[in-house]
Amino acid sequence: MTAVRLIAPALAEVVLSPGLALAGPQSVPGPGADPACFAPWSAETGYLQWAPREGPYRIAIVNGFVGNGWRIQMIKTAKAFAQDPSIRDRIAEFKVVSTDTDAAVQLGAIEDFINQGYDAIVTIAVAPDGFDRVIRLADRNDVVLVPFDNVLDTDKVMQVNEDQLAMGRTWAGFVLDQLKAEGKTSGRILEVRGLPGNSVDRDRSLGINQVLDESGGDWQRVSVVGNWDDGTAQKVVADAIAVHGHFDAILAQGGTTGVVQAMLDSGHPMVPVAGESENGFRKLVAQHADEGLKGISIGQSPGLVAIAMMAAISALEGNPMPQLISVPLPVATYDQLQDGVNYWSDLPDSFSTVNAFPPCGVNITGPAIMAQSEADTN
Repeated sequence: MTAVRLIAPALAEVVLSPGLALAGPQSVPGPGADPACFAPWSAETGYLQWAPREGPYRIAIVNGFVGNGWRIQMIKTAKAFAQDPSIRDRIAEFKVVSTDTDAAVQLGAIEDFINQGYDAIVTIAVAPDGFDRVIRLADRNDVVLVPFDNVLDTDKVMQVNEDQLAMGRTWAGFVLDQLKAEGKTSGRILEVRGLPGNSVDRDRSLGINQVLDESGGDWQRVSVVGNWDDGTAQKVVADAIAVHGHFDAILAQGGTTGVVQAMLDSGHPMVPVAGESENGFRKLVAQHADEGLKGISIGQSPGLVAIAMMAAISALEGNPMPQLISVPLPVATYDQLQDGVNYWSDLPDSFSTVNAFPPCGVNITGPAIMAQSEADTN
């Protein structure tokens, strides 16, 4: 328990900044700390401020699903970043747990860390709602709770994300431009969705289908669930090709290396593909672009966990913070790919290629990430 939590209520007004209390964050006016790094989502984004406390801090990562390469790399990235010289002296204790897809188990893990007196908990929520109880508990115990990636449908906590709706819209816009260049204004499009029940999957799919609707084209849409996993995506795409025969384009939320491999294995002609930032996908696009694999790769980086950890520490130090922090979309198209720059022929296919955030001074190297274990540390 930190010194701030031991302050008697009668002395709180003396030692804390005006308007701050020990019962969770207060709404305050902006601007927030380091706006180049912690950029507000929009002009309407509010700001939160917690009572400052002395570090170093106890921080926990409570992951949900761990059955794909992205989540494994996220865990490794968190561990690597916790050891980075820029931040390690501000962390007294660091734990990581994964709870799979059961919301009750994840909520229980968060509650456990709150009850143990951790200062901040960074989490990927297994669902966009149902967290009201742990938010109230975190506030009562003055714990900073930071959802990222799969965020919550609430403005009561500080959150970190990329604009998933914009990502889906950008994917669909790119694919339609490629099809238009081929003279196509109708056809069959395959959408490979992510892990069901998550806000990321929901918002990306909304963005994709908004653009298809707005285009006025006659698009037959087929949707399969790939769980953002290469093996799963490869199987469901292979099955879809076997059933439907041909697609004019594919929009994949993740597992995109598996998506392209299914096309290659089936002999399906190369068509425009929108997907994630997997190293294997970018390798295949670079190799087959001249054959018609006109790809766009947008990275929902596992490195978001590092920005969430930084935001948690900044909040613990008493800085005003945007309630929703926006991380720009890192986009690379088939004609922008360079080996050793935005993909690596000597790294595994599952490696996520986007792990540098220059505005935050964060650049977590591939070797540092790959040296870490994916196991829980609890």
